[in-house]
Amino acid sequence: MALQYYHNESCSKSRAALALLQAAGCECECVHYLEQAPSVETVLELARKLAVPVHALVRDNEVEYAAFAAVPVSDNQAWAAAIHAQPRLLQRPILVSDTAAVVCRPPELALTWLTEQGHEHA
Repeated sequence: MALQYYHNESCSKSRAALALLQAAGCECECVHYLEQAPSVETVLELARKLAVPVHALVRDNEVEYAAFAAVPVSDNQAWAAAIHAQPRLLQRPILVSDTAAVVCRPPELALTWLTEQGHEHA
């Protein structure tokens, strides 16, 4: 199972979940999404793997949210474009496998999810 981890080094929850994953011996590719903004297609795929509308991936407490507040919650394409334009809007951290994903809030959800997915290092 190839794993990606959408990580923001300045976020304490993101650092905590990554530390738990590393302590469990879990190898994952860290995606530094603030440096390399996810494409619209990638954001749509994250939402699909999480089984949520794109707006559920949006951090509405970020300053950047104000520029998009008028976008209808149901407009997945527009919200994916907003996250691409302003990657700070992306909820974090997110652990992604080939077929599913989880927002690791609280950080312990990362290990619980890996166990549920049958990952051998959890």
